[in-house]
Amino acid sequence: MRFLTLALSAAMFSGCATQSSEPAKTVTQPATQPATNNVSANDAPEAVALISRAALFGNPSRTGGTISPNGKWLGFLAPKDGVMNIHVSKAESPDQYKAITSETKRPIRGFFFSYDGQHVLYGQDAGGNEDFHVYATDLNTGVTRDLTPYPGARANISGVSETQPNEVLVSINDRDKSYFDLYRVNISTGKRTLVMKNNQGFGGFLADQNYRVRMGMKPRPDGGSDVLQLSAQGTWSNFTQIDFEDAGTTGPAGLTHDGKTLYFNDSRGRNTQALYAIDLASGAKTLVHEDARADNSGLFTDQKTGQVQAVAVNYLRNEWIAKDPAIAGDLNFLKQQFDEFGIAGQTADQQKWIVIGYASNQAPSYYFYERSTKSLAKWFDVRPELAGAPLQKMHPVVIKARDGLELVSYYTLPRGADPDGDGKANVSVPMVLQVHGGPWARDAYGLNNTHQFWANRGYAVLSTNFRGSTGFGKNFTNAGNLQLSKTMHDDLLDAVKWAEDQGIASSGKTAIAGGSYGGYATLAGLTFTPERFACGVDIVGPSNLNTLLASIPPYWKSGFEQMARRVGDPRTPDGQALLKAASPLTHADKIQRPLLIGQGANDPRVKQAEADQIVGAMKTSKLPVTYVLFPDEGHGFARPENSLAFNAVAEQFLARCLGGRAEPIGSAFAGSSISIPEGAALIEGAQAALKP
Repeated sequence: MRFLTLALSAAMFSGCATQSSEPAKTVTQPATQPATNNVSANDAPEAVALISRAALFGNPSRTGGTISPNGKWLGFLAPKDGVMNIHVSKAESPDQYKAITSETKRPIRGFFFSYDGQHVLYGQDAGGNEDFHVYATDLNTGVTRDLTPYPGARANISGVSETQPNEVLVSINDRDKSYFDLYRVNISTGKRTLVMKNNQGFGGFLADQNYRVRMGMKPRPDGGSDVLQLSAQGTWSNFTQIDFEDAGTTGPAGLTHDGKTLYFNDSRGRNTQALYAIDLASGAKTLVHEDARADNSGLFTDQKTGQVQAVAVNYLRNEWIAKDPAIAGDLNFLKQQFDEFGIAGQTADQQKWIVIGYASNQAPSYYFYERSTKSLAKWFDVRPELAGAPLQKMHPVVIKARDGLELVSYYTLPRGADPDGDGKANVSVPMVLQVHGGPWARDAYGLNNTHQFWANRGYAVLSTNFRGSTGFGKNFTNAGNLQLSKTMHDDLLDAVKWAEDQGIASSGKTAIAGGSYGGYATLAGLTFTPERFACGVDIVGPSNLNTLLASIPPYWKSGFEQMARRVGDPRTPDGQALLKAASPLTHADKIQRPLLIGQGANDPRVKQAEADQIVGAMKTSKLPVTYVLFPDEGHGFARPENSLAFNAVAEQFLARCLGGRAEPIGSAFAGSSISIPEGAALIEGAQAALKP
């Protein structure tokens, strides 16, 4: 069983969701205004279809396909009355499916089959507040039970086990909002039994297949952590110590099912993670895998034994390396069939896999894979509406920062700038610098709907893994410590300069955009370097780092010391001064370029006050700003109606700023809770769309 993290500590302002709805289609529309500067974006706009917002951000036709461990059931997510719900069928008749859940407001974003063969399990919050409850739905009756009906508490599915088919391991903070206790919960009745009362400040636990806690991760005041081992007699002892520098890249990765072998990712004494297998009886360590370029990005384990069979490493692109000869042939076969692939589910006997195949310019499809015959059969296309749409290739590249640090980056060019798809721009165009959230996260290769959206509108798109991003070793991540608005921002500036030097981006015609930390980077770009960007699009980005850290959810307590060491410590005068200096709000009067802000009113991470503060400061300085607010959203826009509405505003905003194409707003606000407290008049069609 894997390591169970019970508190969010890795992605401070990350996880910005922007999925969307309604039947998707590809349409051709004229540009809202002619291209300017040297934007021959799509040369003749009528020659390249304008892909509708709904085709990229609306509900997919189906997604999330998987198979039950016993091989009897298939399941996927699909719209029911416009809201993503779980659908299932018998494995022998995949086309005879039915919806078994009936969510009417927020989409279900993931689920899995329980080992009892009778239920699916999923999590759901209310209005984006992130107080998730765990639900179980009966496969035959469709009856749904809330397994964690505790108001104001957050629950996480922490583990399932073949040896405990009728129970699920759940962590919940109903007793103490700062820490999570561990329970085993009966799936059919909801009865819970305490496994571990977390009264010692643990940030996470590792349990075995019998739901017995074997290890715990306990944060230290210096930002590091101690890994403690629990004996059969119930006493804790030190297993190992992790210093702050390795805290983000070192720790338990799982146990074999017999509980004898611990898998452990370790960056101590090196840069990138190495995966070790540790014999818990003797302490002997065996190296399983290492890669000097990047950390491990995933493990594939034997369903019967828990032994690692393959390791994924993602540098420029994700690649699976077989560690068990039994599946080497399968992985090699799949590599030959797809540009990129993933394994979305498998039966307990591992004979049937659900495989996702995709490319950077092709929507994903799900397949049945029979290992015995090495045969593939298509199950469904995620977005069949995109078949034949003018999707563009994503290109990986390593950009050198001014101090020589290598920044793994990805860019996409509009067809008019790169008609042969070789990644070499024939003409420079306006560009969108799309910044990822986190900041302890990363951008990766693959189909990126936001890249496709902006490229189809006539812009080059660039995403850069700036220092502080994860996945490239501890040195790269730690290089971002206390560097918000400093070298982290310099990396973004260096990436824009690279794009201009390569003839990709038109000089002075780059917009900066992003969600969560990417929203902060947008605000920093317009305040610290007010003349560098043509405009900015900020989604749920913090403007005041002191108020941000003063209002984080209580269950982030176990990760707070790491945040203080990486961002700034609000408990000390020096830390407060550092945070104030790095806050865009402090420098709001320097803004010179147009700004669009999107915010969820229920955001528990970056609260609405963060947007209100910067909007208020801009109004005081009489600076134009468009502020879009959703009363039923949290940290990002999960409801597709809201995502479509915001993207409709965003593309009109960029069309005015950069001169690209845009689909008219039209009825894009239908079904959305959108309000525009400030600046609706600056967005073409917004005021008309807001009218009842």
